[in-house]
Amino acid sequence: MSKRGLFFCLCAVFAVYSVYVWTAGTDTPNIQPPSEQAKAGLALFQEKNCIACHQLYGLGGHMGPDLTNVASAPDKGVDYLKTFIANGTDKMPNFKFSEAEIDALAQFLVFLDRTGTYPPAHPEISWFGAVAYSGANNGK
Repeated sequence: MSKRGLFFCLCAVFAVYSVYVWTAGTDTPNIQPPSEQAKAGLALFQEKNCIACHQLYGLGGHMGPDLTNVASAPDKGVDYLKTFIANGTDKMPNFKFSEAEIDALAQFLVFLDRTGTYPPAHPEISWFGAVAYSGANNGK
């Protein structure tokens, strides 16, 4: 085999391998788009700068808890969320939200909960370098 033939053969192998690496394990969860109420909750979350104290997917402030999966956390849920949003705590101010605003924020957090898990559990690194997480509830 000539050097030119070997070069083209290696280029073909590289191209096939690259496509495989970039597409393996890239299935996205089937997540419905957010409702108008959840969008309103996101806007309120941003308007009140909740990210300054709370985290989403580990990013944000550290005064309050990470809210990524608080809607499905054991012994929590929508009623738990609404109570904290409505009343505040020693660290979290009572923003005097209306009932509609409380519902919107709760629906935003329920939507967020369906988008993935944080922190991810049990990373598995494949032979070609991709990371997969077993136990993740993406697209629950």
